[in-house]
Amino acid sequence: MVQNLQSQYQYRTQWISRLSEVPQPAWDAMALPMATPFFEWEWLRNLETSGSAVVRAGWLPQHLTLWRNHELIAAAPLYLKGHSRGEFVFDYQWAELAERLGISYYPKLLGMSPFTPAEGYRFLIAPGEDEAALSQMMVYEIDAFCQQNGISGCHFLYVDPAWQSQMEGLGFRPWMHHNYVWQNQDYGDFNDYLARFNANQRRNIKRERKSVQKAGLRFQVHTGEILTADLCSRVYDFYSDTCDKFGWWGSKYLTPKFFQQLYPQYRDRVVIFAAYTEASSSPVGLSFCLTKRDRLYGRYWGAFEDYNHLHFNACYYEPIDWAIQQGIQVFDPGAGGRHKQRRGFPATPNHSLHRFYEPTLSQVLEQHIERINAAERAEIALINQGLPVKGDSCATEPEPGGEKG
Repeated sequence: MVQNLQSQYQYRTQWISRLSEVPQPAWDAMALPMATPFFEWEWLRNLETSGSAVVRAGWLPQHLTLWRNHELIAAAPLYLKGHSRGEFVFDYQWAELAERLGISYYPKLLGMSPFTPAEGYRFLIAPGEDEAALSQMMVYEIDAFCQQNGISGCHFLYVDPAWQSQMEGLGFRPWMHHNYVWQNQDYGDFNDYLARFNANQRRNIKRERKSVQKAGLRFQVHTGEILTADLCSRVYDFYSDTCDKFGWWGSKYLTPKFFQQLYPQYRDRVVIFAAYTEASSSPVGLSFCLTKRDRLYGRYWGAFEDYNHLHFNACYYEPIDWAIQQGIQVFDPGAGGRHKQRRGFPATPNHSLHRFYEPTLSQVLEQHIERINAAERAEIALINQGLPVKGDSCATEPEPGGEKG
């Protein structure tokens, strides 16, 4: 069927190693309608031209494009990987198993926005096209590419839930994970958000907010016209400092050039929550976020001075306050631990999709993935039983040392 479609409609596929080989308007005609900003041409191209997602860092861009005559009608952002760093879906046990079996796990073909654990990956399809037929054609091409080049498997991470079912129908197996995502419950203001917590946690949050005020800190939101090139460049210093403090948990994947190139083309997506002292015009701490329509994404944070609860305010409370004012419905604060749960971020399932071309690994996946997913579902349920909402009890907790947002 796929081959018949290709011959009948003059389709052709092309693998490209640089996003700049595709005109931005053609790519963004498919990417801009997506809920996530992380597959737009400017973001992905910046990762490549800044030296962040490049072959020397272990990310070889290998994007699949599908054309009808000279018109781009579908694309898949893909990378050949020689390691699993920067993915936040931890498949090291699969790699270790392959090594014990004498199987080459790497290179693997990976679909995601590099270094970005945010839900939304899917094939980019031009408006008005037959998504099911084009997706089948692209999977056919991916299968052929991997088998011809000895690639052990193809993996799509943080996939769009609506796209997931379609890809399962094409033979990909889902692996469940979770992150912590805030949902706007029709809050009118920050006090409405506070009202859903039990009395103890309301006191905790109020105390944490007041502590930065007592320390003489004030927050300012920088986005759009208010954002400056200098502040974009300075984000790298905070990001780098946090990575240095926390070792491999804060691996330094992005270059200074990446943050510099966010301005001016991407400034309407960037939102920076910056904390200042009364005497300083330069921030002492900040969180770096992205926004698109009704969504907000936390990415990085850092602080040059230690202030109690600055992390919680920069990464959660200030973004939530701003999100409510802006009508944001979903706030994904990024990778991190269970301290998010106590601030109204329930454990929320997300999925990756996998296909192994090596027969033994494929068999292991088929035999065990359902049991793995069942254990993950149980863990999510257990975590969410401890949400400090009205009717539950919880104790005050220590603050983390500086974990990314």
